[in-house]
Amino acid sequence: MTDRPAPRPPQSAAGLQARRASLQPALFWLGISLVTVFCLAPFAWMAVSSLKDPAHIFDNKLVPGSPTLVNYRAVFGDENSFGLALRNSVIVASTVTGLSLLVGVMASYALARLRFRLKNVVLGLFLATSMFPGVAILSPLFQRFADLGWINTYQAMVIPDISFTLPLGVWILTGFFVAMPWELEEAARIDGCTPVQAFRKVLLPLAVPGVFTTAILVFIAAWNEFMIANSMTQTPQAQPVTVAVAKFTGSSQFDQPFGTQMAAGVIVTVPLVILVLLFQRRIISGLTSGGLK
Repeated sequence: MTDRPAPRPPQSAAGLQARRASLQPALFWLGISLVTVFCLAPFAWMAVSSLKDPAHIFDNKLVPGSPTLVNYRAVFGDENSFGLALRNSVIVASTVTGLSLLVGVMASYALARLRFRLKNVVLGLFLATSMFPGVAILSPLFQRFADLGWINTYQAMVIPDISFTLPLGVWILTGFFVAMPWELEEAARIDGCTPVQAFRKVLLPLAVPGVFTTAILVFIAAWNEFMIANSMTQTPQAQPVTVAVAKFTGSSQFDQPFGTQMAAGVIVTVPLVILVLLFQRRIISGLTSGGLK
């Protein structure tokens, strides 16, 4: 007669719960690592490819055997006019950010402070506007701007960009203003401030985190815009960097300069990455403070 193994005692609910609790941090960091690798892998591959010689651009090596800056020198060649494209992008993105904040702050304050019917509907329409497909209005915009003589001008890129970035800014800032304690404004009014003074001296300083966050998000959206800029600019002197990179040409019309495009992509992306890394705490504070106040 064979001896049967003694049955294992069933684990208690407390033991199972403790085991799951011990696994949660490992699973959390595993998930964070996978997301980080997924997000950074394209940029890492772009940076590695930009350091490769054009003859070895397709060798699929994770580390270039002989790193070179030839692609970066080609980016700023005379035929590419990349420095001029950078200037155009800075002007357009900065103008869009400034105008969007100027209008967005006032509109957000009005939506948050005033009481009127269908206020939530108006706010929803603002958000729906930012989701409207730009390709649907591209042809009418081009025809109108051509009639006005605005092709190859900054305003042909700034005005459409504002129409898409302003609703995003209004949506973020409205939630921030709604969560503000309005007793501060009332106290300022009692102390003799006019409504404009109370807004400028009391509420606006408190809204700096939200305004700062909105400015960064709007600037990034305007900096990365391609479709409208590609349609409204037809000369290298007016093109922003997104269009200039797409129109890089090699030694012949059949040569695709992948290395030069990768180097240009790194140059365009690095300032945005540095900007987000430097001000990530402000961005998080601006996105969450409206709901925490």
